[in-house]
Amino acid sequence: MSRYDVISFGSAVLDTFVYTNIEDRGKNISLPVGTKMLVDKIKFMTGGGGTNSAFCFSKLGLKTAYLGKLGSECNTEMIIKDLAKNKVDFIGKISDYPNGYSIIIEGKNKVRTILSFKGASAHMKFSEINLSKIDCKILYLTSLEGESFESQKRLADYANKRGIFICFNPSSYQTKKGTGFIKDILRKTDFLTLNREEAKMLVGGGNLIKKLSSLGPKIVSITDGKKGVEVYDGKYFYKYKPKKVNVVETTGAGDVFGSTFATGLHLFKDSEMALKCAISNVESFISKEDDEGLLNFNEMKLKIRDRNFGIKRC
Repeated sequence: MSRYDVISFGSAVLDTFVYTNIEDRGKNISLPVGTKMLVDKIKFMTGGGGTNSAFCFSKLGLKTAYLGKLGSECNTEMIIKDLAKNKVDFIGKISDYPNGYSIIIEGKNKVRTILSFKGASAHMKFSEINLSKIDCKILYLTSLEGESFESQKRLADYANKRGIFICFNPSSYQTKKGTGFIKDILRKTDFLTLNREEAKMLVGGGNLIKKLSSLGPKIVSITDGKKGVEVYDGKYFYKYKPKKVNVVETTGAGDVFGSTFATGLHLFKDSEMALKCAISNVESFISKEDDEGLLNFNEMKLKIRDRNFGIKRC
């Protein structure tokens, strides 16, 4: 019997949300040079793809561990406490590097720019991973750089040889480097999830989901914000166009979608059911602040039970 249902390997950062009254112009939030500006609100939270996903897995009832590298600053204690609070075991390393940070600047119309510093998260050596603790059913890989990304590639090979189900959620700073940069992981991936912009960076135009599938992943999902999501599992295509939801918070929604879909696959062994799980959790998550919208397993089942999702399968 596996020690964990899932291990999430990715970044852990301190998110600083800065809420402003700045008008966005086109696709830009513009800050004047040489002035001091008052902001409406500021908020600090534990963030990062690795911890966000781990929290979601745990809330859904999976025995979860987080693998990654933390710094040795005062906010490390905040991250460790949040992991414990969310019943996630920490199986990574604490280092002398500074912690990672993200500054999320939100304008008047709720558009955002994110400034990201990976810090310690980018410096996890493969030799620092305790392989005896990589005893799980699912290995969930989120975007990392530097030494940590090289360690992910080696860990994916290790997990693949042991029959562990591998999920991969890359981000734009990886996909913009093309398929060659992440091909070693893609070949071993069971479930790949990314957004449409990231998919285009990897494979250009045409049938994105089939092109991604041809690179190795057995199941592929492409999210596209308000336009919905499509999934291909090698047998069927699934398409879902979302209904109107009162959106309060979108940061981390991709992490919630990917980790909930992976949970659905693990529990139900069915792509359409996994998609229903992911849709339900994301819609709940984005409708509330912080992590208050994350569903537990029973809440998710109730959301799914009597609903007609209108998912198209072909």
